[in-house]
Amino acid sequence: MDHYDLLRGARLVGVLTGAGISTASGIPDYRGPDGVWTRSPSAVNAFTLTNFMADAVVRKEFWRSYTGHAAWRAEPNAAHRALADLDRAGTAVRVLTQNVDGLHQRAGLAARKVLELHGSMHTTRCTRCPERLPTPEVLARGEEDPRCSRCDGILQPDIVLFGQTLDADVLGHARNVAAASEVFLAVGSSLQVEPAASLCAVAAQAGATVVIVNRDPTPYDETATLVLRGDIDVVVPELCAALAA
Repeated sequence: MDHYDLLRGARLVGVLTGAGISTASGIPDYRGPDGVWTRSPSAVNAFTLTNFMADAVVRKEFWRSYTGHAAWRAEPNAAHRALADLDRAGTAVRVLTQNVDGLHQRAGLAARKVLELHGSMHTTRCTRCPERLPTPEVLARGEEDPRCSRCDGILQPDIVLFGQTLDADVLGHARNVAAASEVFLAVGSSLQVEPAASLCAVAAQAGATVVIVNRDPTPYDETATLVLRGDIDVVVPELCAALAA
């Protein structure tokens, strides 16, 4: 039996996606051989809430990296498009993404069908008042350490930094999707960052067929029904074709 036979006929497909799904779009991952933190271990300091809030030098480094981030120029790849096409073809797809790049929506998946577990780089908020604005507007100022124009508070892109908790409503919704999924794909995630990674266990315990697609082994491989290695922008379209069959 073709192992993809396990996937056919699923009506609800939950998809947890990590940085690996976007590398084919030219966005480096974090922990891979050429990852951001592999090449520059100190860069993780800028993604820690305590350091970001306390140190202007850290914030300046953070904003410098954001100004030239590859995600601003990136386009959805075959994996993003295949998931959006699968949903358009009639299979209910819900994406639970650890990515902040917005490429699932750019590929054509409705925003309501994408839960951004770690936030979005496309909006920025004030850490002191309710002000929220598009990140490109902030970057266009050219300021090293931009501040809120209303209250002079520290501005932070709408992403979850280390030391911040995930939005409880978003996480609760994600767990409900994982538990309701007939097939649950974990794509391009190291599955090392909790609580997002535990969505695999939620899906498995609820009886879903769990498929992990990742270049490297993950802590949840033994939980999965199927573990696939290979290029994500090749494997995911194959999986989507099987699901649509």
